Amino acid sequence: MSRRVAWFLLAFGVWSWIIWITFAKNLWASSQSWAPDGSATSFFVVHLILTIVSFILGTVIGVIGWRGLRRSRA
Repeated sequence: MSRRVAWFLLAFGVWSWIIWITFAKNLWASSQSWAPDGSATSFFVVHLILTIVSFILGTVIGVIGWRGLRRSRA
């Protein structure tokens, strides 16, 4: 893997975390996320699953980039 690709993957991983943390905060604060009785709506559950999967994928992609950078320096 080239250093350029490794940097891109690492940057993508970091960017993914920044974006999805913001999304999660907005999701939590949204009136669409909660029913009048205080329980979570299906809108919330679906988007929470999307957020969790995106955190996992962003982490994996970032780790691949980090490992690529470490190997290119050696």
